[in-house]
Amino acid sequence: MAKLKRLLAPAYWKVGKKVAYWVITPSPGPHKKFESIPLGIIVRDILKLVESYREAKKIIKQGEILVDGKPRKSHNYPVGLMDVVSIPKLKQNYRLVVNTKGLKLVKISEEESKLKICRIKSKVKVKGGITQLNLHDGRNILVKEDVYKAGDSLLIEVATQKIVEHIKWQKGNLTLIVKGKNAGKTARIENILTPKFRQPPKAICKIGEQKFEVLGSHVLVVGAEKSLISLGE
Repeated sequence: MAKLKRLLAPAYWKVGKKVAYWVITPSPGPHKKFESIPLGIIVRDILKLVESYREAKKIIKQGEILVDGKPRKSHNYPVGLMDVVSIPKLKQNYRLVVNTKGLKLVKISEEESKLKICRIKSKVKVKGGITQLNLHDGRNILVKEDVYKAGDSLLIEVATQKIVEHIKWQKGNLTLIVKGKNAGKTARIENILTPKFRQPPKAICKIGEQKFEVLGSHVLVVGAEKSLISLGE
């Protein structure tokens, strides 16, 4: 079992200071190690559904905890930004969002648990003139119409991967800052900066009267006038 020194674990994992010398670490998956929370830690330390990792491993192994509608039977499974954690027996649903301290779970409705916003990281052409959209959570969606761009977001049904709404990376839209000193805040895009040479895309965003420059990879477009999902603000 992969382990991590407790002192190195992010504070938002909420692992007790005197619990143990080691804690479990996320397994390789759709999210990076320190941009996710192991499912076992969510069950025991954050939601406090059980008192020990042994109990956490048991109910996870039994398929009682869903992530994006699918049973995940590994306590090391990495739960990351915008993932939905569901406990059908308790009729409880949570979404993992970002705040100034890192990641946090916010309670959501049964209806909203069926939806998720994903950022398009890149896209490629595949056989038959089909476009494959590669999303921030590791999933891929095939589309016939190539009307999407990297940086755009998709509101999807997690069970079917059906695209419910296309949210463009453009001036005027609302974004969630996912990294940096403004992480967890929502901002309005004031302007998109055209990248030069191999520089990454950037934007000028505004919160109140404050304007600041942010990397395109550090934001997630969440809506036009308002966010299409609950962000726990």
